[in-house]
Amino acid sequence: MKNIPEKQRIVITGVGLAAPNANSLTDFRRKLLAGISEIQTIDLRYVGKVHAGVCSFDETRYRKKKENKRGTRAGCIGVYCANEALLDAGIDFSQYARESTGVYIGLTEHGTVETENEVYNISKFDYNVDYWTHHHNPRTVLNNPAGEITMNLGITGPHYSVGAACAAGNAALIQGAQMIRLEEVDMALCGGISECTGSFGIFASFKAQGALAEHDDAQKASRPFDRDRNGIVISEGGCVYVLERLDRALERGARIYGEIAGYAMNSDARDFVLPYGPRQAECMRLALKRAGLAPDDIDIINTHATGTRQGDVEECRAIREVFAGSSSTYINNTKSVIGHAMGAAGVLELAGNLPSFEDGFVHPTINLDNLDPDCALPNIVAHYPKQLDNVSTILNNSFGMVGINSVVIVRKYVEEKI
Repeated sequence: MKNIPEKQRIVITGVGLAAPNANSLTDFRRKLLAGISEIQTIDLRYVGKVHAGVCSFDETRYRKKKENKRGTRAGCIGVYCANEALLDAGIDFSQYARESTGVYIGLTEHGTVETENEVYNISKFDYNVDYWTHHHNPRTVLNNPAGEITMNLGITGPHYSVGAACAAGNAALIQGAQMIRLEEVDMALCGGISECTGSFGIFASFKAQGALAEHDDAQKASRPFDRDRNGIVISEGGCVYVLERLDRALERGARIYGEIAGYAMNSDARDFVLPYGPRQAECMRLALKRAGLAPDDIDIINTHATGTRQGDVEECRAIREVFAGSSSTYINNTKSVIGHAMGAAGVLELAGNLPSFEDGFVHPTINLDNLDPDCALPNIVAHYPKQLDNVSTILNNSFGMVGINSVVIVRKYVEEKI
């Protein structure tokens, strides 16, 4: 993607997010640098006490309580994040037409929470379906969260969800960039959302796999790369970006967070659950090739590692293979702080690293007390932030079940001198 015309260069100009520990990028960044987690213990129906990342934000800032009640938790998070992203970008639709704006939202799953709740509700009435809500179908269709955003903002351009397991946030970001390049839309709202903390089925399934994190201290339960890691901390959350062409962003004097430099997606084609490092390595290499970059050019790798035994090792093997000999590449993990936000993970984690372009810090991986020798990579940043002389590129890994891998590379935008 090097030497592409200015009209084909895509930049991030707005970020709106809801994370388990913050509701704005400024606060999110501050807490990541300080290692402030705010993971908590909740009492979940049928499962009992579990560790989880739960968001707390102003749910009625952009739509009424009645609308939230009719819609979904994912839609509520999405509406908040999309509005915050537009506000952050300084876009009021005087510069862009609503019919030429696209909304692309990544999801790991959708409808599980609503279905579980409805089944529970009718169980109180001897499973009489007369008590099943007529809102169920629009709540559970896969395009729901993206559609709720369009209804709230009056956007009449295309909207849909991108189902890509835990690679979905990155996949939606890639989709938004591609649709702008194809001139299908002029501006894109894209990102990922997770409402997983409302689903007992998701927690029960991870627990049955032996992959649900346990620890006496909730905020120490998510511990990727640590020898004593024992699973995933499930979190809800959302992050939506505003994407524009570079020429349009410059024309309106927008602040630019970064430029989409390269991306790639591929498939393991092996197993429903178990990740495969060699395919992850191929995905990173392809993203680097498309960006016209060498491994030495990458300053920060934000890892996908979730805290599972094999998953962390497979990714470390892939990174070791691709970045062998790259002494200038630093590695961190955002899930250690906020847990695993599933469909929102990739975009939330990228957002938390974007401010590195300005402040030069690599935020730390927390809870890394005893590094697993199989996860020993050079330049893992642990416990405290690492100050670099300059940060110009970030590589963001995001991998998912049924063997889907995604990598996005973002480059610092530097104004070109004529």
